[in-house]
Amino acid sequence: MEKLRNLRKQRGLTQEYMSNIIATDVSNYSRKESGGVRIYDDEWEKLAKALDVPVEEIKEDRASDLVQNNDNNGATFNDHAGNFQSTNYTYCNIPDYILENQQEYIKILKEQIDALKQEVKSLKSKR
Repeated sequence: MEKLRNLRKQRGLTQEYMSNIIATDVSNYSRKESGGVRIYDDEWEKLAKALDVPVEEIKEDRASDLVQNNDNNGATFNDHAGNFQSTNYTYCNIPDYILENQQEYIKILKEQIDALKQEVKSLKSKR
């Protein structure tokens, strides 16, 4: 997001100032500005307004947002039966808040699994 970073610096604005514009913390804004986290359309509009430029002047499309699914990405190998197997890898950027949410959900599910295992164990011992 070179255009955004350069224009922010030209205007003498800090990342902290810009993070307040889009209601996020400085760390998350920094990741957005460096291209590590997606900047959403409404955020582009707020940033452009703060910089007093049209959105088109700062918005950059990132190729890393695109899902790649090329046959060339796949690895070919033999399975135990001698058949050729192929794997395709898909790469995409997932916002941190989604990953964090999924990690929390996984933790809850693991706790529920443990509780159910204890209940099964308890029921089996009552036989």
